Amino acid sequence: MDFPSLRLSQAQLNLFSTCPRKFQHIYLEQSVTPVPLGQQERARWGNQFHLLMQQRELALPVGPLLQAEPQLEETVQRLQRVAPELFASQPGTWRAAEHSRSLTIAGFWLTAVYDLLVAEPQQAQIIDWKTYWRSRPRPELARDWQTRLYLFLLAETSDYAPEQLRLTYWFVQVSPQPQAITFTYDRAQHEQTRQDLQNLLSDLKTAITDYQAGESLTQVPLSAGQCDRCPFARRCDRAGDAPTAETQDWQAAIATIDEVPL
Repeated sequence: MDFPSLRLSQAQLNLFSTCPRKFQHIYLEQSVTPVPLGQQERARWGNQFHLLMQQRELALPVGPLLQAEPQLEETVQRLQRVAPELFASQPGTWRAAEHSRSLTIAGFWLTAVYDLLVAEPQQAQIIDWKTYWRSRPRPELARDWQTRLYLFLLAETSDYAPEQLRLTYWFVQVSPQPQAITFTYDRAQHEQTRQDLQNLLSDLKTAITDYQAGESLTQVPLSAGQCDRCPFARRCDRAGDAPTAETQDWQAAIATIDEVPL
């Protein structure tokens, strides 16, 4: 495998960090598992919401989307009441929906797609729409490679200093009203992310080289408690072979995040 041609998004980084063997099944072997109908519907709704917000930003007609899915309009209206500033274009501000950034580092092509990027002369903010029904704990989001990679790439590919950047997740379906979780950034975080990325990508390069030589990627310890929720547990000779309802919820959520395939 040619490493410079291997494109990695935050989802691949998260998965390799969590379970190299599952990374092998999904991304190196392109294995798929049946998706429950409920999960498919949640993912479909999330994708429709992302499309609606993109078309609104581009001033394209959204009538057909709203007619097909009335709940979308209600969700947008709730968001407008809580955060009208998200929908107001200010002078001197540049806004871009589905904006992509990429960078080659340690022989891999890292890429991100921002749901919305709002750039002002002295600061920039990444907006990410989350369409599942509950927010995630802030410490968990802080560790997530989406948070870390999105801010890192923007700092590396723009003239903004890390301290001028922030990322906000909007959980648009949380009751009683949409909830925002914002992360600021600084130089120390940026350099730590750089080091962690280099270490992780070095491990990934070694793992892929070993895989090409016929060795399977590392399994997580049984004590981690992940295997009973994994659809590949049987293939890995681990207990359990079906994900729980909670895991399916998170998998549905991940399906709404912009992905770049290998």
